[in-house]
Amino acid sequence: MEIPKERRLRVTEVYASVQGESTHVGKPCVFVRLTGCNLRCSWCDSTFTFTGGEHRDWEDVAQQAHAFGIHTVEVTGGEPLVQANAIPLLRRLQELGHEVMLETSGSRDISMVPEGVVVILDLKPPDSGEERANLWSNLTYLKPYHEVKFVIASRRDYEWSREVVRRYGLERVCRVLFSPVWGAVQPPDLVTWILEDRLSVRFQLQMHKVVWPPDARGV
Repeated sequence: MEIPKERRLRVTEVYASVQGESTHVGKPCVFVRLTGCNLRCSWCDSTFTFTGGEHRDWEDVAQQAHAFGIHTVEVTGGEPLVQANAIPLLRRLQELGHEVMLETSGSRDISMVPEGVVVILDLKPPDSGEERANLWSNLTYLKPYHEVKFVIASRRDYEWSREVVRRYGLERVCRVLFSPVWGAVQPPDLVTWILEDRLSVRFQLQMHKVVWPPDARGV
């Protein structure tokens, strides 16, 4: 039976793991990975989400995530917000009693994201190749429980990210995360830069790439 357009999502995978990033790192978490992305970041580790996937009813997806019996659910991609029906999925997961997180690139409007969803806004520094895609109006919708993440591939990226944090006073708005691109920036170097500049940001690694092989999927 064909799924009506207003209920249809293209989904790459749904699985349980531990949260590998953000201030929620280490929590058991169900990941709902949607298919499709409007960006092509140079360091992307999820290129498999660009195509493929399976059309599913968002209610069925919510029930599958709920059935794991894990409190925290993250909707990610790809870029989840390229699909309008990501919004009712987020809302339904909240109705089912979950702590809900949304990982989004910062290139799509977050104004329609339901209140209470933890938005992780991934702003794009120059070496991502997608700096032009940053939708700066999103910063006006940030809440104290949201997070802004900078994935840093070089000293240039670091300096760009530092200036964005300072220009917008982001550390006074919400949590701010600086993460090195795996294999591009050495973690001790990024820590040193943060300390030298006395930035009020949180350094993070992609913990799942420490626990499992960096290219492992579904973990």
